[in-house]
Amino acid sequence: MANIKSQKKRILTNAKRQERNKAVKSELKTRVKTAVKVGVADPTAEGSDALRMAIKRLDKAATKGIIHKNQAANRKSKLMHRLAKAAAGAQ
Repeated sequence: MANIKSQKKRILTNAKRQERNKAVKSELKTRVKTAVKVGVADPTAEGSDALRMAIKRLDKAATKGIIHKNQAANRKSKLMHRLAKAAAGAQ
């Protein structure tokens, strides 16, 4: 355990950030999974809403520094590719 007061405070703030980041990353996974599931089943309005929300959350996480901006771009690209592949397979 740290003896320095500022380091003790830093440990507490790091723990808070870690919890917040874990929650955001978990939400990102859930949003992407939902977008894929809904997008494959229903490529109309509800599917596009789930996709839009997933992209919005990815961009927001990148802006806040929770994930890197290139990681957000890669995840969005992968998501769009999966949806396009599913849409092509449905036709």
